[in-house]
Amino acid sequence: MKKRNLSQQTADTLYEMVADGVLAPGEQLPNENELATKLHISRTTLREAIHILAAQGILVIHRGRGTFVSSQIHAGDHCDFEQLTPAGSRLQDLLEARLLFEPGMAAMACRRASDQEIDHILSLGAAVEQAALSGQSRLEADRAFHQAIIAASRNVFLSRLLPAINCAATESARMQRAEDMLTEYTLQDHALLMKFLKVRDADGARQAIDLHLRRTMLCLNLHEEGDPWDHS
Repeated sequence: MKKRNLSQQTADTLYEMVADGVLAPGEQLPNENELATKLHISRTTLREAIHILAAQGILVIHRGRGTFVSSQIHAGDHCDFEQLTPAGSRLQDLLEARLLFEPGMAAMACRRASDQEIDHILSLGAAVEQAALSGQSRLEADRAFHQAIIAASRNVFLSRLLPAINCAATESARMQRAEDMLTEYTLQDHALLMKFLKVRDADGARQAIDLHLRRTMLCLNLHEEGDPWDHS
């Protein structure tokens, strides 16, 4: 499990390098030895991380030539909130977008994930809880949790919507509204989601993600009375 976690963490690091423009679309990754040394990991872990991102369409492996960032990844995939105002309005757009596709991806993960992937998701959910209860930032753990669910859905196109999830999570943390209540809701909703994932209840997982996103929007006061997202 530790090895699997490290592979996923490395995949997340590589993905962030792509999202931040450190690795450009179409660019070849450094050779294995160089990159593994830079990231302080083994070559085996690096290969596993590359295969994770290749399955998501982020990286492309060309036998005999090397590994490249997909040319389909564009600079516009990365969100720069410093250029977007007001932030709350943009965050509402992102959360609404997540509400449209993420519940369905959770349902697909229930049906398609391997037992090892389910175990990995559950361990990441536990890491979110541990960070929250210890008073530490849960941002990175929360991002990894949702990313693992999306990866387990095995839908290459939808996996490219990861930047929307990362941006929404980051901006939610920056707004810092009703943090205690938001943390409480997150722990409750994640526990419910993990319960459904564990027994592969696709409909339950779909509803748990839907509930989580709606309660996040309510907690951050990012809904309008009478709009399509307000079911109160």
